[in-house]
Amino acid sequence: MDPPSAGGLGGADPQLQRFIEVETQKQRFQQLVHQMTELCWEKCMDKPGPKLDSRAETCFVNCVERFIDTSQFILNRLEQTQKSKSAFSESLSD
Repeated sequence: MDPPSAGGLGGADPQLQRFIEVETQKQRFQQLVHQMTELCWEKCMDKPGPKLDSRAETCFVNCVERFIDTSQFILNRLEQTQKSKSAFSESLSD
């Protein structure tokens, strides 16, 4: 079995392609977590101290809630995209 060419995975095993898609999605999600953590920190932390003041705590809670909302939206969208790809593939094979 030859390794996939550097130009793409056009002829690669479908399971390998799916694995790579899933791992790529995981990587993108981790990047999103990192970006949102950095964004919330920059937005909410004026001055680091021994404990959070109420304003910073509220800011972090709101920021995390927006992150969760955004993450849920993205995951739902990815799921819809995968379902539509599967439905399209199935209709082609009929």
